[in-house]
Amino acid sequence: MLSDILSRLFLTAICLAPLVMFLVGMFRSRYSPVQYIFWSLARILTRLQWGARSSGKFPLPDDRGGVIVCNHRSSVDPFFLQTVLHRKAHWMVAKEYVEHIAFSWFLKTCEVIPVNRRGIDTASTKLAIRLAEAGDLIGMLPEGRINRTEEFMLPVRPGAALIALKARVPIVPCYIEGSPFAGAVWSPFFMTARVVVHFGQPLELTEYFPREHEEGIAEEIILRAIREIARLAQRPDFEPLLAGRKWNPSAAGSDEDDEKEASSPTRP
Repeated sequence: MLSDILSRLFLTAICLAPLVMFLVGMFRSRYSPVQYIFWSLARILTRLQWGARSSGKFPLPDDRGGVIVCNHRSSVDPFFLQTVLHRKAHWMVAKEYVEHIAFSWFLKTCEVIPVNRRGIDTASTKLAIRLAEAGDLIGMLPEGRINRTEEFMLPVRPGAALIALKARVPIVPCYIEGSPFAGAVWSPFFMTARVVVHFGQPLELTEYFPREHEEGIAEEIILRAIREIARLAQRPDFEPLLAGRKWNPSAAGSDEDDEKEASSPTRP
């Protein structure tokens, strides 16, 4: 009789252990309960379907703000970074997606920052600066859209450097290797892959503070960050370009515009 009771207690403990571990993880994390559920599901998905892992630890302490910049080859790129970070990042996402009926509830729950890709969005930039100053992470994709070309990266915009400079936080370059994509936003969910997230060393911007009001300083910083991403990808010969004034965020028919309007690269 006693052995019967002990066996049942043992089986109950085994069944409850995953739930207890989940609850402990949720209460120890910086996520809200709903965010933690999303994070856990995304982590399972990225590990099982795409084999996602990181080649090392994220290089900033938990209480320090920063701006993450990475290459953009897939609609699910932020998933890969977010699930290996173990802390919340506020991703800057195109306003049209945040307001879309299919994505709005999810993106708002994840506390993304809606941004207008066509021109300077002062409100979103100020919000990102405040969050970074307060010790949060800001996630940015400086190419502005998914890279569907043969080039390593598309021409980039300097917004990430401007936010990091104003918030007095470092930029963390990251390279996402092996992102799945087949032309449609939902296509990665029907594909397998082997994704590796490579973290570069933080770019401290202290040396730029005395020059922050100089014209072109943000551009100089972002080019340096992109070169570091290229180094992580074993592409040290890659020379990044800045997006021109007529930069077009739409994917259709925009690659030719990028080539015409991109500025020549300049070394810091």
